[in-house]
Parts: sequence; structure tokens; C-alpha cells
Amino acid sequence: MKSCLCIFLLFVVLSSNLFSQGRRRNFRQHEVGFMVGGAYYIGDLNPRKQFNLTQPAAGAFYRFTPNYRYAFRAGINWGNIMGDDSQSDDADQVQRNLNFKSQIIEYNIIAEFNFLEYRISNDKYKFTSYLFLGIDVFNFKPRANLGNKWTDLEPLHTEGQVKGYKLTQVSIPFGIGAKMNVSKQVGIGLEWGPRKTFTDYLDDVSGTYPDWETTQAFNKNTVKFTDRSKNASNNVNKMRGNPRTKDWYFFFGITLNIKLNFKAPPCYSYNH
Repeated sequence: MKSCLCIFLLFVVLSSNLFSQGRRRNFRQHEVGFMVGGAYYIGDLNPRKQFNLTQPAAGAFYRFTPNYRYAFRAGINWGNIMGDDSQSDDADQVQRNLNFKSQIIEYNIIAEFNFLEYRISNDKYKFTSYLFLGIDVFNFKPRANLGNKWTDLEPLHTEGQVKGYKLTQVSIPFGIGAKMNVSKQVGIGLEWGPRKTFTDYLDDVSGTYPDWETTQAFNKNTVKFTDRSKNASNNVNKMRGNPRTKDWYFFFGITLNIKLNFKAPPCYSYNH
């Protein structure tokens, strides 16, 4: 995933010359938009598979477009992510036998860079692909299912942490999309966007199995959710996850973009 981010940033730099050529093509356009699609994650319970166990997602945003080549938007997205070792093709994951789900709510500020000149209501510039990059604040709360009951995992300190991890974090959204006009007031689009996070606990899995005899976080309920492996051997201090990599989550979907009309008040003249 690091290579994806590097390539994306390179595209932004290479595209900057194109954007500068359109500086004189300025205007002011305001839009509201809505997204319907899916969310998924990549981490310790799903190391590689894109779109694996996709869950429903939705969002809303406000976009300000001052130029044919770029735009800025602020929005909110909601979705669910999940992972399940029992769905893996890897025998070690199946043996580990962990699962989780989490609701994600994010608030983002994003810049868009159009490859082609684009404007809703202008038939001459009615389609473009684009890149986007921004920053967001998101909230998550991993839960696990044991005996048909979903339980919050962060308070359990399942890896023997003295302090729990923060459930509100910052991430970097970036990605690709395409948008086109369908009328003078409305555009539609497609978008896919990874979120680079700085936490390894979206799934509550990161390090090693703790030694409960020497940790202060011991309680019977915690032990049940920490080690659910199918073998009967002692897993103390063995790897439970991969602490060298951070978790990612993704949003993708179809967008509906509606142009807002802010008309100036009429100017009247009178003949005397």
C-alpha cells in the first residue's frame, strides 16, 4: 500500500503543470453531493484481498469548485468494516480464529485534481477523471462475536496493554474517481479511496499473546477474546498479529452531485 501512496503523490506533482494552465479559467460553483457504496479494510485479519467482506457505506459532502481543473470538498462518510479468520485461505489465520467488525465514521477535507477541464452545466466540459488527497478524522469501535453476542474489544485490553488505544484517529484519504454531467444541474461519479491510518488496532489485533499471569489487565472475559485459536498449545508471547504494518480502510461508491444556484439579486433601472 505504500507504493500506491507514492505513485499517487507522483501523479499529483506531474499533474500540477496541467492545473496551472487553467488558472485563468476561474469561476465559482457550489455543489452538494451524496455517496452510496461500500467499505472494507486491510489489516491483520485481511492482509491482501481488495474488496473482501465489503459492507454498506454512505456519505454526504459539500464541494466548492473555483476552477475547471480543481475543487475542494468537505464531507462525512459512514460505513462498516469487518474481518474474519474463518474466511481466510491461510491455514494459520484459520487456526487463529479471530473476527471483528467496526463502524467507521469519518469527517474529511479533500482537494480534487481534474485531468480534464470539468464543470457541471457546461456540455463542453462534461467529463473528467480525477485524483484526490486530503485529511480526515475518524472514529472506530472494534467488536468481536463470541456466542452470538458482539462485545466491545478496546476496554478488554486483549494484548495486555496498560492503556487502551484511541478510538478517534487521523488518516490520509486519497484515491481516484471519474465524474460526468447528466443534466445542467446534476452530475454523477464513481470513486475509490484508501485511507492510510496510523493505528494497527482497527481490528484489535497487532502484537503478541500476553502472559496473563504477569499483566494487570487480566480478567476472564479478556482471556476469552484474546486467544480463540483452535489448538490447545500455549500461545503466550507468540505473534497474534503483525505490528510492523498499520491498518487501512477504504470507501468506494457512486456519487450524485447537485449544483447549487446562488443568484445575485436583480438590478432594476428606471427611466425618469
